[in-house]
Amino acid sequence: MRTGVIAKKVGMTRIFNEDGRHVPVTVLSLENCQVVSHKTADRDGYVALQLGAGAAKAKNVAKPQRGHFAKAEVEPKAQLVEFRVAEDALVDVGAEISASHFIAGQLVDVAGHTQGKGFAGAMKRWNFGGLRATHGVSVSHRSHGSTGNRQDPGKTFKNKKMAGHMGDRERTQQNLEVVLADEERGLLFIKGSVPGSKGTWLTVTDAVKVARPADVPYPAAVKSAAAPAPVAEEAPAVEAPEADAPATENQEG
Repeated sequence: MRTGVIAKKVGMTRIFNEDGRHVPVTVLSLENCQVVSHKTADRDGYVALQLGAGAAKAKNVAKPQRGHFAKAEVEPKAQLVEFRVAEDALVDVGAEISASHFIAGQLVDVAGHTQGKGFAGAMKRWNFGGLRATHGVSVSHRSHGSTGNRQDPGKTFKNKKMAGHMGDRERTQQNLEVVLADEERGLLFIKGSVPGSKGTWLTVTDAVKVARPADVPYPAAVKSAAAPAPVAEEAPAVEAPEADAPATENQEG
């Protein structure tokens, strides 16, 4: 079991295949996704990687968290997530995970919070049919009706479907196909829709219900450091002609 990544939802678009058919995709951006710390079985009782993504201003980060990031020698992160991994799948602290961590055709699970829709009635929130339109019903056509019994039990049970806050729930979309992984730009193109609105932080992991492809990077695809620019060799110095050199035939006497 290897680590997942933290990505930000950019939006939706489409990609055209070689045969001309288009595929609707969601674009996810990996913004400086780095390993912040390790969790080990001896010290913590389980093995995991703590990843951070995005950037946060130092003044908006608590002092203990600033020390946590300073110990890892990474910039303060906007999002922190732990991923359970196998003991042989640990990645060095400070390493940045690349978009090539996933390959085209692989199935992944994407988790995040759905779009919040505010306060909603029972008909919109739970697809209730509402009350009758005639025969004595007045100004209550979209109400949810009775919520409990009378003397016994004399209360409304928990989890009763009623009006309330709709959306903004944690959801996991399973078995989504990776259409393209752009390592250079740090983008993942996922087929179909994923939870959340634009700018939402999501977690992308290998699908738990499908076997992981054998050719995926293990334990992770780490972004390599930029190679140093080559140093230009200095041109050899050209000696200047002597001042008392004899004149040539082409020179005027």
